[in-house]
Amino acid sequence: MTRRKPERWLLKRVTLAFAIGAALMGADFDWRLPKGFPRPAVPADNPMSAAKVELGRRLFYDKRISVNGKASCGTCHRQDLAFTDGLARAEGTTGQVHPRSSMSLVNVAYAPLLTWANPTLDSLEEQAVTPMLGEEPIELGLKGHEQEFLNLLRSDPLYQRLFPKAFPEVGDVYTLKNVTKAIAAFERTIISMRSPYDRYRWGGDSSAISDSAKRGELLFSSSERGGCFQCHGGWNFTTIRFDGKRDGRAEGDPRGGFFNTGVSLYAPPNRGLYERTLRLEDVGKFRAPSLRNIALTAPYMHDGSLTTLEEVIDHYAAGGKMDHPNKSRILRPFRLTDDEKRDLIEFLKSLTDEELLHDPRWSDPWTTISRPTASK
Repeated sequence: MTRRKPERWLLKRVTLAFAIGAALMGADFDWRLPKGFPRPAVPADNPMSAAKVELGRRLFYDKRISVNGKASCGTCHRQDLAFTDGLARAEGTTGQVHPRSSMSLVNVAYAPLLTWANPTLDSLEEQAVTPMLGEEPIELGLKGHEQEFLNLLRSDPLYQRLFPKAFPEVGDVYTLKNVTKAIAAFERTIISMRSPYDRYRWGGDSSAISDSAKRGELLFSSSERGGCFQCHGGWNFTTIRFDGKRDGRAEGDPRGGFFNTGVSLYAPPNRGLYERTLRLEDVGKFRAPSLRNIALTAPYMHDGSLTTLEEVIDHYAAGGKMDHPNKSRILRPFRLTDDEKRDLIEFLKSLTDEELLHDPRWSDPWTTISRPTASK
């Protein structure tokens, strides 16, 4: 007897039920979201709690998480730079320069896919392992030193209080799995929804942004000129949306959300999705990041090759400066006057959430006096 495929409506209901169930795992946590914005989905095996988030914040900024005590997660993801590092290419704790720049962690809880070019990595818990244990390139360099790190945590009086509160189960709570769960919980709380544009568009404050920024929004949303919304759409200004659907299928990529924008010749190891799929049509395709706080996250593109927003606009106005067989068909040359370019930049600047940069919930809790060292 042939089994019938489930009807589409049933699949949609199952998917929706799963999403609602995942979101409810964080229902009791105070996200402090503006009215109308969605709660992030939370995995069932890592429910949110204030104790776990505080533990994650401590671990996120603790430099003992690196092999030489020189770097933490917060080294490459600085709050004052919207959780980027201001470098064209990230640098690991041993000085190794990475092929790509550090992506912002802002609103990462809403991203169904993570990193520049991995189409399968969709778990913050799983992703947190990479910088700790990855060897090519080295980020924190903890591979082979895991037990030493856990012993440091186990002997620290502060962590002796925080770990049991965050993970009240029976048994040894000082595990790498719990470390990654706590860091992921903290990262989920880094949410930006308080920019002037948010107050203008969603809060009904017509004076929140300038007339220049309002004109810039029209250019941003224009199909004839600008067209930025095609890769950076929705309330989070990215192609990959909160509901998990991924645009960009016109590119022939069923995953979507990854584009070749003619930035470079894409030589190894910067070949985008190709590094994972080994499909020639994936060479040069990288994820379209959110544009929130974009004025703070220079230099731009996966390789940091464009240093200012003016350069980025010029790049796209030229239809992508480098020719490549995989270059997105969305790109085509367009012309902007100097005034129009200024308007577009003013709009992009209106996406900056100043409160994000100083919110104590996400600040480094270790003072110069209390910051632990590898010997403590």
